[in-house]
Amino acid sequence: MAAETQTPPIRFGIIGCADIARKVSRAISLAPNAVISAVASRSIEKASLFAKANKFPPEAKIYGSYEALLDDPDIDAVYLPLPTSLHVKWAVVVAQKKKHLLMEKPVALNVAEFDVIAKACEENGVQFMDGTMWVHNLRTAKMREFLSDSERFGQLRAIHSCFSFAGDPDFLKNDIRVKPELDGLGALGDAGWYCVRSILWANDYELPKTVVALHGPVLNEAGVVLSCGASLHWDDGRLATFFCSFLSNLTMDITAIGTKGTLNLHDFIIPFQDKEASFIVNSKCFFNELVTGWLPTPSEHTVTTDIPQEVCMVREFSRLVGDVKNGSKPELKWPIISRKTQLILDTVKMSIDEGFVPIEIKSQVRFLSTVFGLVLLVCCLLHV
Repeated sequence: MAAETQTPPIRFGIIGCADIARKVSRAISLAPNAVISAVASRSIEKASLFAKANKFPPEAKIYGSYEALLDDPDIDAVYLPLPTSLHVKWAVVVAQKKKHLLMEKPVALNVAEFDVIAKACEENGVQFMDGTMWVHNLRTAKMREFLSDSERFGQLRAIHSCFSFAGDPDFLKNDIRVKPELDGLGALGDAGWYCVRSILWANDYELPKTVVALHGPVLNEAGVVLSCGASLHWDDGRLATFFCSFLSNLTMDITAIGTKGTLNLHDFIIPFQDKEASFIVNSKCFFNELVTGWLPTPSEHTVTTDIPQEVCMVREFSRLVGDVKNGSKPELKWPIISRKTQLILDTVKMSIDEGFVPIEIKSQVRFLSTVFGLVLLVCCLLHV
């Protein structure tokens, strides 16, 4: 907290008026070390309406072009919630303008585009972070303590993750996430990103050896994935599966199974309540004598906070930006984790396109010829 009080609030500009920007702009307003300084849209009217609807401070600047905001010397960082197909273009410009980058997921349409973004951030010395909010929840840190406990959880053997929601007919026809020219990864990029991140998180961000898409994906007429699944495999026998869909009831599950314990939760992406979140664990359980119940019974753990997870995300990003402004190097953990997530999405898509064959991850890894690339090489081999 001392660093937050010594460094002036990080001044955010928001490029684009997507629905998710409403939630993040609220988070910026609530974060103790951040402030909304500007918003830009392709029309000044739309930007003005967005600022008014979301109660931006009166001093916030309104811009009718993205370029105008990026030329503003008073902006420290940019939140970028544009359609995925526009990410690589505008993210590079953001970095070149020396603005730190908080970016909506999926970060790119593929790893090659991601590497362009990461290279621009590294070359310009700006902090990068993707907008995966749940990893910043205080509950996530508590769950990590359980997974790391060799006595209560043991060694991870399997993790299963699911994120689905049932889009209505208008969503399935008109939402940008079902249009190949805007968000070509569809449910795989939008919902699958969270599932893949949860799998990597549970595995200490160690990449699997192989990935294979499950049979039966659903694609729309334009070829965009509306529903799919995959399994991931490690050399030591660890297994992961995930299912993501725009066609099934709202579900946000993680089940992580260890040799001695199990973790379960049903709201990992968006908690049922924004200031408290629970998870269920059991350890060394077995049936009772008559096989009519469990001994011991699973226990529920609730974590409360005054700050919702999206505010925690903005606060952490702003802290890192403040550190860079004070002379530190950008934290590379976040782009490395994002790249691993993107890489697995690419591999799932490749497996679908090639007839559900197993794809070896290491054959798909590409490294940059920069300092970031060298760090990435080490982290991919040793994991984060």
